Amino acid sequence: QVQLVESGGGLVQAGASLTLSCAASGRTWNTYRANYAMGWFRRAPGKERDFVATFRWNGGNTVYADGVKDRFTISRDNAKSTIYLQMNSLKPEDTAVYYCAVGLPGSPYSNYVFGQGTQVTVSS
Repeated sequence: QVQLVESGGGLVQAGASLTLSCAASGRTWNTYRANYAMGWFRRAPGKERDFVATFRWNGGNTVYADGVKDRFTISRDNAKSTIYLQMNSLKPEDTAVYYCAVGLPGSPYSNYVFGQGTQVTVSS
């Protein structure tokens, strides 16, 4: 199985930066991590959960949503089994619960395993 724990959310003003972290663990993760894709998703108030960014744990295939690609950066620390989402120039419309997720590349995002989420609120 895979467990995901997000952290780093909070309340910031528009234009600020924030970094989210997500630590992965579990027997399945430890054995098969090289096969997985990981990413970040978000659910804004009253909206569906949307894709933000994903990449493959063994490198490459980094993809960003159009609204964040020039402001957000996804990265990883292999030794810590942790991924990050560096968010710069935050806007009020970035307000959402942010979820870390892991799954098999090419599979529907609905099949991914999601963490519990961390709230990001951007004030104007």
